[in-house]
Parts: sequence; C-alpha cells; structure tokens
Amino acid sequence: MQKFPAAEADAADAGNGPGKDAGGYTAEYLRVKDLAERGVANAQHSLGFMYFNGQGVAQSYELAVAWYRQAANAGLEHAQYNLGVMCQKGQGVEQDLAEAARWYQLSAEQGYAAAQYNLGWMYAKGQGVAADTQRAMHWFSKAAEQGDAGAQNNLGMMYDTGKGVPQDFRQAIMWYRRAAEQGYARAQFNLGLRYDNGQGVARDPHQAMSWYRKAANQGYAPAQFNLALRYDKGDGVPQDSQQAIQWYRCAAEQGHASSQFNLGLIHDNGQGVPRDEQKALHWYRKAADQGHAAAQNNLGLRYDHGQGVAQDFERARHWYRLSAEQGHAAAQYHLGLLYDNGHGVAQDAQEAVFWYRKAADQGHLRAQFDLGLRYETGGGVPRDHRMALGWYRKAAEQDYAAAQYMLGQLLDRDDGPAPDALQAAHWYRKAAGQGHTLAQFALALRYDTGQGVARDYAEALAWYRKAAEQGHARAQLNVGLMYLSGQGAPADPAQAWLWLGMAERGGAPGAAKYLRAAADRIDAPQLQLLRERMEAAPAILPLPV
Repeated sequence: MQKFPAAEADAADAGNGPGKDAGGYTAEYLRVKDLAERGVANAQHSLGFMYFNGQGVAQSYELAVAWYRQAANAGLEHAQYNLGVMCQKGQGVEQDLAEAARWYQLSAEQGYAAAQYNLGWMYAKGQGVAADTQRAMHWFSKAAEQGDAGAQNNLGMMYDTGKGVPQDFRQAIMWYRRAAEQGYARAQFNLGLRYDNGQGVARDPHQAMSWYRKAANQGYAPAQFNLALRYDKGDGVPQDSQQAIQWYRCAAEQGHASSQFNLGLIHDNGQGVPRDEQKALHWYRKAADQGHAAAQNNLGLRYDHGQGVAQDFERARHWYRLSAEQGHAAAQYHLGLLYDNGHGVAQDAQEAVFWYRKAADQGHLRAQFDLGLRYETGGGVPRDHRMALGWYRKAAEQDYAAAQYMLGQLLDRDDGPAPDALQAAHWYRKAAGQGHTLAQFALALRYDTGQGVARDYAEALAWYRKAAEQGHARAQLNVGLMYLSGQGAPADPAQAWLWLGMAERGGAPGAAKYLRAAADRIDAPQLQLLRERMEAAPAILPLPV
C-alpha cells in the first residue's frame, strides 16, 4: 500500500494566470502589476503566480512569496494555499513547516480543497503540527467531499489501515474507486491491490489487472511492477515473459528498485531473453544502490564467486553486510560463510556463528544446519549436543536432507542428548528418500540389524543398493555380501562378484577376500565375461536383477 503522498504545487493549483504568448505575458504583467500595487488581492495573487513561473518577468520565488503574502493577508484562499506550499518547500523563503500549516489552515477553513488535502497530509505525517490522525481524517474528508482525488485516495488508505477510523475495507474501496474513476493513478493501483488480495471485494485477478493497467499506462511505477508480476506468473493473464520484461523495464527506468532487481534475475537466468551476466549486474547494481536487500545479496554473490566480475571478497563482504544489516537472511548466512572461511576478512568462528544465528532465527535452513554443526563440534561456540539437536531439527523439519541425516546420527548415539532409535530411523528415512547417500546406508543398516525397525533383509538390500549406486563403497560391499549369501534376494554369485568388485575399487576393507569367495562360485567362462565387463566399464554396472 502506498504512503501518504507529499504535497505538490503545480500551475493548476498555484493560480489562474491567463495563457498568453511571451509578448502577451509582458503586457499582462504590466497590467496586473498596476492593479496589484493598488491593493487588488486577486491581482497580487496573479502577480505572485507570474513571478513564480517567470511569465512576462524574470522568475523570482522571493517576489512570488512577497506578492502571495499580500494577497494571503487580504484573505485570498488561493494565495494562502500557495504561500503555504512555498513555506513547506522553502521556495523564496526559509522552510517553515509550522508556517506552512498555518497558511493551509486559513485556506482550508475557507473551503479550499487543495489546502484541506495538504493540511490533512501534514497532520497525518506530523509535519509542522503534532501528528493527529483524527484531524488528518477530518481534512481529507473535507477535500474528498469536494472531489479532490488525492484526498479520496488518502481517505481510502485510512479506512484500509484503520488509522484515525475503524478499519473498513468497503469504505476504503468506495473512496479508492471515486479517486480511481477520476484517473488518479495511486487510487487505481490501490483498487487493483484490493481486487488482487480479495479485501473488501471478491478476489478478481482480471479486475486487478484492469486497474493496474490504468495506473501503469499513466506511468505509475508500482502498478507497472505489479502488472509485470502478473505477466511473469500468468496470474489473471496468460503468462508472457516479453510483456513482463516490458513492464519491469518501464518501472525500472523510473528507479523502481524491485523491478530493477527482477530484471536482473531475468537476465541472470535467461528468462525470455538470452542469459547476460553483465545486464544482470547492471540491474542488480541499480537496485542495490537504492538499498534493495536481495539485490545487494545477489551482487555480493557475484563478487564472492567471480560471476561477471573479478572475484573480490572484500566487495562481496561490503554488499553482504549492507543486505545483512537490513535483515536479509541469505546475506547474513553468506556473510557468516566469509567469516567462517576467512575470505576477505580475518577468519573468525564467533563472528560466523553470530551471522549464522541471525539467519537461522529467520528460518534459513542452511544457517540452521551450519549452526547445528558448530554446536556439535564446538566451533565458535561451546560444544552442546542438545543445542545441535535443536538446530538440526529446525532444518530437518524444512526437509533439508543433510540436517535430517545429522539429526538421525545424534539420535542414534547412545551418548547423545536424547537417544531414540525409532526417531533416528524416521529421520534417516526422510533423508534417504531425498537421495542422501549416507542416510540410505544408515537406513539399510537399521533394516539389516533390526535397530529402530523390524529386521527386513529385502528392505536392507534395497537401501544398500540405492547407496551403492551412488558410489558408497561400504554399501557396495554389503550388497555384494547379501547377493553372495542370499539375504534379501536369491543368491547370485555373478551379482555379488560385480558389487564386490566395485567395493574393492572403492577401497572397502575386506572386499578382496569376499571377491575371491564369489569368484569360486562362478564357472570360468562366465567369470571371464564378468572380468571383461569390469575392465571395459569406467564404473561397474550391476547386472539386471
């Protein structure tokens, strides 16, 4: 949701000067100056306007203030408003927000809608007056009832957020719609958000798109960004990478940081465009320079790994820290890694743990896992297996296979903080199901020995084989032994010989002895074929089962 916009003065609000060519303005200036010097308030206001805009005379904010003041003192509400704007902005006079609020008040009390709007804004923000949401509501309401679109939008925001009034999404939508139907871009955007989120109305992605598009076509960057997101995701419209890129670029070129970041991602990943590291870096840097935390993290990664730039750990640390200090979990983790490894900084285990903890507290699973490792090994913190167990569990519950395996290992230990064979097997199974080799081997052992599960040789063989197929030498040895002895499957000396051969290559202790035992059970011609197969294959492939 957008914040209350700052007051802006433009020609329409600053006066009613007639439209003339340069010569006409000069003649008009002389006529108005004569009337102003005779004390005609409207002429004094018009003369101030001419000095403000340099129409028929050299521009002078100081003289504009002087003539606005004379008209304002005569009670002319337009002049009071314009004098308030100049006091607020410090144009032709020292900035004085309290004085600006005083002039807005005088003008607002005469029913001047623009002054009512600006006075409401000052009460909303506490500028020149004590913050007072009730008074802000009062003045926004006054201006809104006169059709001021900015006030209608802000009134909608107050109902939306419950500031100064009980929260009421229906009232918010009513005021947003009134402003939006006048073409007010912020209100069109805010109305689009309500349809997007289904607050106060039934969620309707098509209506959301319609209002976003109206605001986007007026150049409103947040609407252009949201429109791009919908095309990017295919939400409310058919997915269209080119449309997404077009709208991201429109917003990015206006300095919209999230659009710049998303354009960086698009060029980084080659989504709808050829992959281009330099363009990705360009947009990441644009967003990072505006303080976009995710862009700062990604820029840090590029310097950390030398992607598109020369590797530079000090620059990586600079960008990681900027992002990490904004609370970006991934940057906190990456900064911790730099301290852990001594890249660009003196190696410092305690500082690494400090940043890991920051990230882990936000649910960053790699940080939770690494923090578990630190507590298990005593790296940068006192060794504490109970704390290790807690951090492993947090990462394991996010389906991080390495943490599930380490959690199983701690639960498996008789000297661990909470031995539990059943739970150990549970976490091994979770990790094994994700392809974690050590977990597959550990689970196979449980089925082989009946620890934490009912003994089941067929299940043991299945899990040993999964680990063996990923090159685990001890699993290859056990698969060979099970085929040799007929445990979990019919005895098959040929299968046994192949798996034991792999185990021997992998350095599994005892494999050579069992390999000879398997060879003794195979006739010479078949053994010769098996040897030829082993010699020809860079990695031994088992026979079909």
